[in-house]
Amino acid sequence: MDQKHHQEYLKKRESMFQDHAQAKAKKRRKIKLIVLSLVLLIVSVSIFTTFNYYTKPGPYDNFAKCLKEKGAVMYGAIEWCKYTQGQAHMFGKSFQYINYQDASKLPGLKTSPTWVIDGKWYEKVQSFETLSSVTGCPL
Repeated sequence: MDQKHHQEYLKKRESMFQDHAQAKAKKRRKIKLIVLSLVLLIVSVSIFTTFNYYTKPGPYDNFAKCLKEKGAVMYGAIEWCKYTQGQAHMFGKSFQYINYQDASKLPGLKTSPTWVIDGKWYEKVQSFETLSSVTGCPL
């Protein structure tokens, strides 16, 4: 192989390496763009979902407000009692409207949760139907 062909071979080889390096860099940029797009999409969906959750009223807001207006009080130990937590979770974000009091505020309480409505005690988790029937609050 003469000198001229060797020089052409080296140039061609160098050109191939540069093309390969450029293609690899282009592929990396494309992957970065795809990953960034996916991250932005996930963040956007998360923000939208969170905003939507906090701006929409809860499904039981009116029911919970009515219970409070009728004087219904739920006593429990939400920090550690799974039954009190379960009753609260039934209301979802509408629980904020329930008149909830710590169990220590009701002398003689033995079961958590306990609802007090018109002086009567309703022990354990109560269904919405029961709460509706004893208060007259529509579901």
